[in-house]
Amino acid sequence: MDRDEVWRTIDQQRRELAELMETFTSQEWETPSLCAGWRVRDVAAHLTLAQMRLRDALGPVVRARGSFNRMVHQTALTQAQRPVEEYPRLLRAMVGSRRTAPFVSEVEPMLDALVHGQDMVVPLGRTREMPPQAAITAAQRAWELNWPFGTKKRLRGFTLAATDQPWQAGEGPVVEATSQALLMLVTGRYVVLPELSGPGADALRARFPASAS
Repeated sequence: MDRDEVWRTIDQQRRELAELMETFTSQEWETPSLCAGWRVRDVAAHLTLAQMRLRDALGPVVRARGSFNRMVHQTALTQAQRPVEEYPRLLRAMVGSRRTAPFVSEVEPMLDALVHGQDMVVPLGRTREMPPQAAITAAQRAWELNWPFGTKKRLRGFTLAATDQPWQAGEGPVVEATSQALLMLVTGRYVVLPELSGPGADALRARFPASAS
């Protein structure tokens, strides 16, 4: 995908996520998401911080004692104190803008929108389809970055192969899945383990037995 295609996808995802959030019930907002320790509400709040400026991030980084993951969680919890009715408005306000948070490419906000959309809907028993090309572009970015997902270490010894896009990564027995499932896998969402196929699928599931059960 070129940059214009990525930004068009981001805009579309934000519109759709805003519409989705307007359908959540009070109980659904408080449901645990796929992110450990995060409610659906916290994930939604995090998505509204995609354009946080560097000066606004410095304080949270200091309070988190330099831990990126802790900083992200703490800023989400702080934002989650706002009324949930504000989240769709804040997302729609970003549509058309090409601003990102500090030190990230345009692919990261697309990755966040795609994956966090699933983090919210899967525990609610809802379905949400990712555009395959966008999903595999995001998966490639997560594979290249490796941090903060630890992707290459966690999935070492396997070749990941998409069944709906021309994409492979890694070395070893082949594990096949849709681009959507592979994006979830490389970002540490093991809920997709039952969807894997190919010669290496059982061995990969055995690596994460608690998650596959």
